[in-house]
Amino acid sequence: MTPAIPVGLSTSSVYPGGVGETFALAKQLGYDGVEVMVLRDPDSQDERRLRELSDAHELPVLSIHAPTLLLTQGVWGNDPWDKVDRATELAHDVGAGVVVLHPPFRWQRSYAEHFVGAVAERERLDGMRLAVENMFPWRARSKKRERTMQAYLPGWDPLEHDYRSVTLDLSHTATAGMDADAALAMADELGDRLAHLHLADGTASFMDEHLVPGQGEQPCADVLHMLGARGFDGAVVVEVNTRKMSAVGRRAALADSLTFAREHLAAGEASRTGAPAEDWPEEG
Repeated sequence: MTPAIPVGLSTSSVYPGGVGETFALAKQLGYDGVEVMVLRDPDSQDERRLRELSDAHELPVLSIHAPTLLLTQGVWGNDPWDKVDRATELAHDVGAGVVVLHPPFRWQRSYAEHFVGAVAERERLDGMRLAVENMFPWRARSKKRERTMQAYLPGWDPLEHDYRSVTLDLSHTATAGMDADAALAMADELGDRLAHLHLADGTASFMDEHLVPGQGEQPCADVLHMLGARGFDGAVVVEVNTRKMSAVGRRAALADSLTFAREHLAAGEASRTGAPAEDWPEEG
């Protein structure tokens, strides 16, 4: 029995390498597909180029990450809804099933005002899952005190809002100050609304670390086991920070992340089906 939950590689895990390098590494390491984060890189925005890479490497584009981050404010103009709609169109064009987007920044008040309802209406009319990502309060510490700023509207916590589809990011739970129990509880409470997982680890740092799973304090193994046992119908996407790694180090980190994901998903699926995980064939 082959694990049913695909494990993909985000192009952000290979940054500053490009989309082509991501597809090549994903194929070599045995990933099941790729998540494309739309950046200034023309390849990340080009449906024909993405199809070409997908066909050449025999790997699907699992998801598109809309350019709704601080570092992508100028990508596809300044209208956030236009960014979401163009990302959705691109996802349809390349056969992806999910668009990942961040909630609005607090200074994007007109965008934020009807955000939850507008996302729901787009999902209803279009059929694409628009999976809003959990974020975190922005925190800073001086010698005297810690300061917190609520940077997102209507908020960073998807449990507080009526999203049909959510992306859970386990580096963001760490940055939000959530311990392992709280992060696991969030995954459990999301239930069927959990459409997509960004697999990364983190510590109590104020920085959004995106560590290799197992190198931080988040319940990466437990969440994967839960998804396997639940029969999760989404994808797990490795989104780790390898920017300061050598090519050899990056390859090892991404290989380890894939092994970690498959091992713990398999254990969860085995608990659901009764099939011994160690009897499943290796992929790659």
